[in-house]
Amino acid sequence: MGMADVIIRKIDSKRDRKAFVELPFRLYADDPNWVAPLKSEALGLITPEKNGWYSHARAQLFLAEQYGRAVGRISAHIDTLALTLDPSLGFGPGVGQWGLMDAEREEVFTALLAAAEQWLREQGMTRALGPISQSIWEEPGLLIDGYDHPPTVMMGHAKPEYRGWIERAGYAPVKTLYTYELDITQKFPPIVQRIIQSGERNPRIHVREVDKSKFEEEAAIILHILNDAWSDNWGFVPLTPPEIKDVGVKLKPIVFNDLIRIAELDGKPVAFMITLPDLNEPLKPLKGSLLPFGWAKLLLWLRRPQVRTMRVPLMGVVKELQSSRMASQLAFMMIEYIRLASVTRYGASRGEIGWILEDNQGMRSIAETIQSRVNKTYQIYERGI
Repeated sequence: MGMADVIIRKIDSKRDRKAFVELPFRLYADDPNWVAPLKSEALGLITPEKNGWYSHARAQLFLAEQYGRAVGRISAHIDTLALTLDPSLGFGPGVGQWGLMDAEREEVFTALLAAAEQWLREQGMTRALGPISQSIWEEPGLLIDGYDHPPTVMMGHAKPEYRGWIERAGYAPVKTLYTYELDITQKFPPIVQRIIQSGERNPRIHVREVDKSKFEEEAAIILHILNDAWSDNWGFVPLTPPEIKDVGVKLKPIVFNDLIRIAELDGKPVAFMITLPDLNEPLKPLKGSLLPFGWAKLLLWLRRPQVRTMRVPLMGVVKELQSSRMASQLAFMMIEYIRLASVTRYGASRGEIGWILEDNQGMRSIAETIQSRVNKTYQIYERGI
């Protein structure tokens, strides 16, 4: 099958968006490590009125079809906030993005990529970055290592051949992202335990659980630290109020007080760590649908999740403490308290930390000190268009 009769078209009808969401279900049907998203959730992400990200971004979805059947998809998108960033932080003027990319064969992918780049050029962009699906806060990067086990909640999966397709299309890697895994049933090395104990003796330090009944207030504290902690990070686009609302709705069911900690120094919040039970575990058998009994199973699970894996998607320490001994001390304390809660209350045995940028030495050394190892590698590519 060549490119004969392959049609690539821009889409924005409800029916086409449905086909866009359905395609991976067919392409990954035989992949035991692909986790089907909930279709309603996947649709929400590409529907402008349902996703707060669109308040500062615009996107064009494309479908490739052959004989009336979808054989590929891609999203081209522009984040107006990303355009205002300092180019040394990854985005900046003229940088468009693409993502949500899947295709049956290489020539279909290449044609889709050309269509996405053409749209970005028409919008005045001069460089393309991808895959980023669609916000940097959703699923950044292409999986290039670690195909042999399923991703955790909010991390991507991909076919091994995609890497070659992207590189042959003239894209070069711009950033590498890692996730680390560790056995959380094991105590941390003695040196880490000593650092934690000395923190516990320090009257200036207080590490507390969040209080879910004050959800908005706690979220505001965490966001305040996050914006300060991450402001110089590559690819950091601040979360806007509409997105914060979305994140709140999405994460509230998997927020548990004892899995999210805030560290205070002299009574002032200076660090946080968010841990989520791996929602992909109960989702995987549902195959994208909550019907007929999925809802009931999921609600039951959410009431008292028992999971194998806990994921730490976000951690932050205010800038003034970064690269100080205090920063790693607070990190180790939060990690240890969450590790204990994860094992004793949720039956977890495995932790996953990430993603972490390859050049984030501070976080990488914390991960390595607690004896974690890299389990998945993701790559973001770029090219002038």
